[in-house]
Amino acid sequence: MAESHGSSSSSSSNIPSKRAKISIDHVPENGANIQEPAAPVFVRKLRKAAVGTGCDIRLRVSVLGHPTPSLAWYCNDELLSPSEAQDSGGLWIRDCRTNDAGLYTCVATNELGEARCSARSCQRGDL
Repeated sequence: MAESHGSSSSSSSNIPSKRAKISIDHVPENGANIQEPAAPVFVRKLRKAAVGTGCDIRLRVSVLGHPTPSLAWYCNDELLSPSEAQDSGGLWIRDCRTNDAGLYTCVATNELGEARCSARSCQRGDL
């Protein structure tokens, strides 16, 4: 029997397909992770919170995207100035007062898009 060599109809498992894909566990030689560009998406959204006067609360979020999204926080549609109380995991509201109640919104942005989520924070008894 004659074997065919280099035939395009060969079904040999040694010949890679025309559209070879990188496996999930493949790591480039320089050790960098391969990430596909992606618009931001919240995997943990804000939840409503009821707090007492003088309490500390943390509004938590978790967002994915590549490049890494930047976060902006709003209370009642007013931009909160960046502070040490903000990080990639959420926003701390320390020593809550009545005027801290309202609609909080987190906006995640990167060059591919934007995502937002909102939740209401109320003083206990206002829910």
